[in-house]
Amino acid sequence: MKRKMKVKYIQLLATNVFMTGLICFPIMYIFYMSIQPAANILSYPPRFSFKSITLENYKSVFVLTPLVRFIINSLLVSVASTFLQVALACTCAFALSFYKYKIKDFLFLVILSTVMIPAQTIFIGNYLIIRQMGLLNTYAALILPNSVSAFGIFFIRQYFKTIPFEFYEAAKVEGCSNFDYLFKILVPISKPAIGSFMIYSFVSVWNQYMWPLLVTDKDEIRTVQIGISMLQAAEQQNIGLIAAGVIVVILPTLLIFIIGHSQLVKGLTAGALKS
Repeated sequence: MKRKMKVKYIQLLATNVFMTGLICFPIMYIFYMSIQPAANILSYPPRFSFKSITLENYKSVFVLTPLVRFIINSLLVSVASTFLQVALACTCAFALSFYKYKIKDFLFLVILSTVMIPAQTIFIGNYLIIRQMGLLNTYAALILPNSVSAFGIFFIRQYFKTIPFEFYEAAKVEGCSNFDYLFKILVPISKPAIGSFMIYSFVSVWNQYMWPLLVTDKDEIRTVQIGISMLQAAEQQNIGLIAAGVIVVILPTLLIFIIGHSQLVKGLTAGALKS
């Protein structure tokens, strides 16, 4: 019995190691290209050597484009959008979970149905609204369309439904207001779900490309994903330069995931316990 368990453990470990290597290989290869001169990258057959490591590609990234400004813009937009999405998702999920009114299920169904609408289909409508409001080339144009997440409302609501309704009734008997119950009781015990949604929201906004490209045409406002495309236009043959830019761009999201991966796992598993 113990031998069978050990064999299964080794099999699972080998499978996990293989899948991890398979998933991480593209990132590792991009990093390798970012520290190699162009001659090594374009050589045929490919040469893998760490004797000619150089950081010139990383230096050139910050010289050819205002990448620092792009990163700051993306951080501001991602943090603001994430805060708004979490705040509105929590309040809306609270109303859908603990309030009692006739059209509650219908409203939830309408909100949930919007998840199936591709974001690209509403770009034109959002763009016309932003232009009529005179918000082009502003942070508001980048933040407002990302301030509400139907998926976030659904996700937080599903977690709130796992919390016994009797807690809410007992809090009301003790004189606790809805605001106090939400932010002093419900939010603290819902940290796994809220934390995982924050990571998801931050990464989603950070990786946006099409919407920032539509509403901005000034470097002072543009985000980091557009900066990578500018690198490609500036140096089409320097693959190492583009690879260095990609590594710089994915570092913040990678750091966020490393810090909050435990919350992400807890939130995803706990939110699926009860509908």
